[in-house]
Amino acid sequence: MSDLVTPGAGVFVDTGYLIALEDGDDGNHSPAREHREGLREMPSLTTTSYIVDEVVTFFNVRGQHGKAVELGEALLSSPSVRMVHVGEGLLGRALDLLRRRPDKRYSLTDCVSFVVM
Repeated sequence: MSDLVTPGAGVFVDTGYLIALEDGDDGNHSPAREHREGLREMPSLTTTSYIVDEVVTFFNVRGQHGKAVELGEALLSSPSVRMVHVGEGLLGRALDLLRRRPDKRYSLTDCVSFVVM
């Protein structure tokens, strides 16, 4: 898959949203579930391989190995999830954004997400 992103390729979902959907203890769990259930049509979701890494790691390091693997596999296999794999081109653009914004404390994953959005 190309690491060039097509505008309008679905609703972008980030780490916080995916964790809130799956973690009943998350402070945003109810609003995230209500948001997802309130959508009239289930749009395709767009995320990145870096986001999947963060979500899987979040659950795994908290002792929820089964949930981590299950969620990772679900995101990778779902036909409604468009996965943007972070290649050299996208990574370079994200690093360029990070370089240009020394006033922000963005993570590299944040910068990848901004470029994709």
